[in-house]
Amino acid sequence: MAVREHWRSNLGFVLAASGSAVGLGNLWGFAYRASQGGGGAFLLLYLLIVLVVCLPVLVAEMALGRSTGHSPLLAPVTAAGKGWQPLGWLFIAASCGILAFYAVLMGWTGHTLIHALFVGLPADQEAASTFFAGVSKGNSVLVGQGLSLVLTAAVVSTGVQGGIERLSRWALPLLFALLIGLAIWASGLEGAAAGRQTFLLNFDSAQLFNLTTIRHAFNQAFFSIGTGIGCILAYAAYLDRRAHLPREAVAVVGMDTAVGLLAGLVTFPVVMSFGLQNTVGESTIGALFISIPTGLASLGQTGQVVAVLFFFLAYLAAITSSVSLLEVPVASLVDRLGWTRRRAVTVAATVIFVLGLPSATYGPALDFMSDVFGGVLLIVGGLLISLLMGWRAPARFREDLSQSGTPSDLRRVLLFSLRWVSPLVIAVGLVISLWDLLGQWSSGLCPVLPSWLPVSRMVCAFGSAHGG
Repeated sequence: MAVREHWRSNLGFVLAASGSAVGLGNLWGFAYRASQGGGGAFLLLYLLIVLVVCLPVLVAEMALGRSTGHSPLLAPVTAAGKGWQPLGWLFIAASCGILAFYAVLMGWTGHTLIHALFVGLPADQEAASTFFAGVSKGNSVLVGQGLSLVLTAAVVSTGVQGGIERLSRWALPLLFALLIGLAIWASGLEGAAAGRQTFLLNFDSAQLFNLTTIRHAFNQAFFSIGTGIGCILAYAAYLDRRAHLPREAVAVVGMDTAVGLLAGLVTFPVVMSFGLQNTVGESTIGALFISIPTGLASLGQTGQVVAVLFFFLAYLAAITSSVSLLEVPVASLVDRLGWTRRRAVTVAATVIFVLGLPSATYGPALDFMSDVFGGVLLIVGGLLISLLMGWRAPARFREDLSQSGTPSDLRRVLLFSLRWVSPLVIAVGLVISLWDLLGQWSSGLCPVLPSWLPVSRMVCAFGSAHGG
């Protein structure tokens, strides 16, 4: 049965879709990857991927959801027949897999927020590392993961208007207000200029051809905007026919990119001011949970207040994203099986909690799930959406945009991109991502594989050729 709920207004949809896009990946991943990928070089790659690939695919995903009125599981079948059923299952796998490890990160963020609020900040990097070791291990991880899923489930269970839209209407404006305020505060720090130089103004042209940087740009674009997961499709199924999809897509992409840039203007002045570059260079985790609390601790009570606001902001961004991820399997269960929303939420959240246990208890498992579900599957999903709406169901795409008043010239440009530009670029990005990942995995496996195994020589040779 087709979905029956609707947004109160198009603004509610834009805010919810933007909330889906804006998450933890913006607040730490964007700035970290930019700093590691040549600053402006990474930003250039990211913006090109967003504008040339993600934006047309985002419009196509919206059109697929709105034109069918079905959940991510059934929408591809409704649009193009049973042969496209695997795409629906890919949406389910990607959204559940991402939320499985995402809830773990949310738990870490919530724990850090509570500690900063009631206990204080670590005195130095050693204390910060010790604290984070406690946050990321043991029963506290499971508690944080479980509570984050319970909170997400509570929002989704109340429905589109009463839960998701209501959350988005106050969360997104508050998020931007906090982020702008923190960016203004950070601009007065001694290392603000150096932070901007590292993050925005530095341009290492060699990084334009670096496989890891290219993979990170693709992953950041698809993960951040949410293309290929089914979240935007699920939201668009509740959207009014009169909504101008290209305009809504531009608003979502603009808000998402603005958050990433503003986050960099907060984090890197802090990092530069307190000489924490080495910690940031180790990982995104280092930037968020070790460098920022350590740097802010030197500012006394002011630093504690800023830390509380920052981690509250981070958790707020995370919850708006987690709600959209959970909506994908929930809408699919309601649509396919006719379950009540509450029943679907309970079952989906429970399954996702179990799927997230490896990430909660074993660090490499989290990295693996992030690379596969938060990277490769999203790119595959974007590729399949462009093929479906560009080649298999172009008439549906044109008709949906036409009904909402999209100019014919713009429709032709978007369809051309879906047919000839996006698939080619995405396919290249997918090959590069897989090659880089396999090389990194090979490099990591080589030291632990027995030398007498024939496969060991193959794995080590591949890792060496990759540069590991």
